[in-house]
Amino acid sequence: MRLLLRFFGFLFALGTIVLMVGAAGATYFVWKYSQDLPDYSQLQNYEPPVMTRVHADDGSLVAEWARQKRLYIPIQSVPKLVIEAFLSAEDKNFYEHGGIDPSGIFRAALVYVQNYGTNRRPQGASTITQQVAKNFLLTNEVSIDRKIKEALLALRIERAYSKDRILELYLNEIYLGMGAYGIAAAALVYFDKSVDELTAPEAAYLAALPKAPSSYNPFRDRDRAIDRRNWVIDRMAENGFISNVDADAARKAPLDVTPRPTGAQIFAAEYYAEEVRRQIYERYGETKLYEGGLSVRTALNPKLQVVAKKALADGLVRYDEQRGWRGPIKQIELTPDWGVKLAEVKAYYDIPWKLAVVLDAGKDTARIGLQPPRERSGAVSTQRDIGLLPLEGVKWARWTRGPDAYKAVTSVSQVVKPGDVIYVEPLAGKDGQYRLHQMPEVEGAIVVMEPLTGRVLALSGGFSYDESQFNRATQALRQPGSSFKPFVYSAALDNGYTPSTVVLDAPIEIDQGPGMPVWAPENYAKKFYGPQTLRFGLEQSRNVMTVRLAQDVGMPIVAEYARRFGIYDDMLPVLSMSLGAGETTLMRMVGAYAIIANGGRKVTPSLIDRIQDRYGHTIYRHDERECRGCDAQRWQNQAEPTLIDRRPVVLDPMTSYQITSMMEGVVQRGTGTALKELGRPLAGKTGTTNDEKDAWFIGYTPEMVVGVYLGFDKPKGMGKGSTGGLLSAPIVRDFMKTALADRPAIPFRVPPGIKLVRINPKSGLRAGPGENAILEAFKPGTAPPDSYSIIGASDSSFGVTPEADRAVRSGTGGLY
Repeated sequence: MRLLLRFFGFLFALGTIVLMVGAAGATYFVWKYSQDLPDYSQLQNYEPPVMTRVHADDGSLVAEWARQKRLYIPIQSVPKLVIEAFLSAEDKNFYEHGGIDPSGIFRAALVYVQNYGTNRRPQGASTITQQVAKNFLLTNEVSIDRKIKEALLALRIERAYSKDRILELYLNEIYLGMGAYGIAAAALVYFDKSVDELTAPEAAYLAALPKAPSSYNPFRDRDRAIDRRNWVIDRMAENGFISNVDADAARKAPLDVTPRPTGAQIFAAEYYAEEVRRQIYERYGETKLYEGGLSVRTALNPKLQVVAKKALADGLVRYDEQRGWRGPIKQIELTPDWGVKLAEVKAYYDIPWKLAVVLDAGKDTARIGLQPPRERSGAVSTQRDIGLLPLEGVKWARWTRGPDAYKAVTSVSQVVKPGDVIYVEPLAGKDGQYRLHQMPEVEGAIVVMEPLTGRVLALSGGFSYDESQFNRATQALRQPGSSFKPFVYSAALDNGYTPSTVVLDAPIEIDQGPGMPVWAPENYAKKFYGPQTLRFGLEQSRNVMTVRLAQDVGMPIVAEYARRFGIYDDMLPVLSMSLGAGETTLMRMVGAYAIIANGGRKVTPSLIDRIQDRYGHTIYRHDERECRGCDAQRWQNQAEPTLIDRRPVVLDPMTSYQITSMMEGVVQRGTGTALKELGRPLAGKTGTTNDEKDAWFIGYTPEMVVGVYLGFDKPKGMGKGSTGGLLSAPIVRDFMKTALADRPAIPFRVPPGIKLVRINPKSGLRAGPGENAILEAFKPGTAPPDSYSIIGASDSSFGVTPEADRAVRSGTGGLY
């Protein structure tokens, strides 16, 4: 008995020693691996890279930018169904264990023993907490050391944070393939849905992805993806999260993945979105743009944007087609399956045309094959669509180059031949028939602005963003030509002149200085019209009158007005600049016209209304006007809110109305009559530069300013007669016809103090009974002249004032 007791005592002592040694070893082991563990406390203030999202003024999504597509979503906003799907797939005991799941480790060890020597990757036994430790604090290295550190970190994380916080970190950080990080971004990328719209099979598919996103690609590995999704559905049913009936229905559901489009989300808004991206980058830097989770609200009006892009594109095509057909995009070899070769030709997807190849061509028709689409996997579709190109669809080509000379188009085969790759568009009302198109060589831009605030409602910087990302609305420096003249006339009206002031329209020579030739500016029509009023000079865009007026006012004053309006930062005070010889952007010119349209108040053109950071704090607001009383919670018989506008006044409101009235005459009687058919109060001005290299028109109503310019990117003449009134004004007309169709005609507001007097438009004198007359605007203390006083006349019979007969000043250039 004593021997037995000694034996048990020995065993107890040995066990105690082994236990103490084991505990000491474990303590040392834990201490050793704890020495270089990452600081898990950083998870408390974790701010993951979150994508910046841009919205239009109606809330619709314009664009998203990110290095990692991620939207951070708090755990309270994650639907229960989604949580249950991920727990079933990754860690069903998540809410029970303390960071490590012993049963999971045992299963993984058993599989490891079974697969020993097979070179198979060991099965993971990581809990969600361990995955958080690995994803946030460790690497993806496959080693015992990493697994030990992962387990130690998981235990510490469990003690420091709640289960919901850990799960929130996991669901927002996990990579789910196709560039999507976190469940909110994945729901958009795969299904174009928000998380709360996901169905059971969709949630199960997302939960299947963390294991190996590339292995369960819905296009390349569809069968494997469905098998893995169904496995998750089985686990959900096994865990009691969904019924067996619902599980059966979910397994039978097809895997309908609808990838979210990249780039601009609103059709026709590519240039607008890119300009917003560029401005955010310049304002906040690259990191804030791609990782800061900014919420950007823009001034973009999606409906106006589509109309603006179409009006500009139609105008560019109209000009280009009048110059005839230049030939196909390229030639390809016609094989039995022509679609494969045609699919390799780069197409521009932001234009409403399709690529096609000519299969055969005859006198009356040509048979064409349309470019086949690509499957979501990237493979060329087996679908082949055939159409007809009738003679009607190529008539615009006008002529083709023959062996000896140009020949008029009388057959389709004159224009296209088999193997030609061309752009086509369906003919309206004729099924299966198409019209020939070509990419225009000429380019241009359009800007639509709200005059009171400077908000840019729509913008297009060229025919196709896919073809060229150069934004001609904001980046192209062009000569504005005569569209600059209203600012010369504004300077004059602000300095004692009236719309009835008479200026001599007659030849003038300007001495440009030693060694320089004499400059003799001319009118576009090469004619002179004698003494004429300022109104006539602006309506008919008379160059010589403008030069004489600028000479009389003084170019330093004109240059100062150009700076105030934001057209130029430092304009040379030479006479040719009065005809728009300097270079500026369309955006600046439209912003300057907006100042005239709103009554003289300074505006800063802006595409962005407001920017909020990831926490919803406003960090930028374009409209800086103060609204006193707008924060009232309810009405208690208080006064109406007051809007305090501290923006500087650039132009006298009376002068603004005078110049607006004169530019209404441009539309009614002058160079902008293309807009007269709109039948509403509308002012504007054309502009055409030397050799017709640039054609401008900027027009406005009290609620909208629209500017357009056309010209080749490498400036060259567009052809005789290619003026702003002929090319650009019809584009503005087409835009306004649609954009203002459902809006009432609003007259321009006459400021207090303005007198409207009947005058003779020819002489500028007060009109007598029965005379042809118009109403002219005069400021207090001014009135129509009783007799001629002609600026610029050298003959004393014209009654020239000494100031008007001042010495000739220097100047260069000569624009129409």
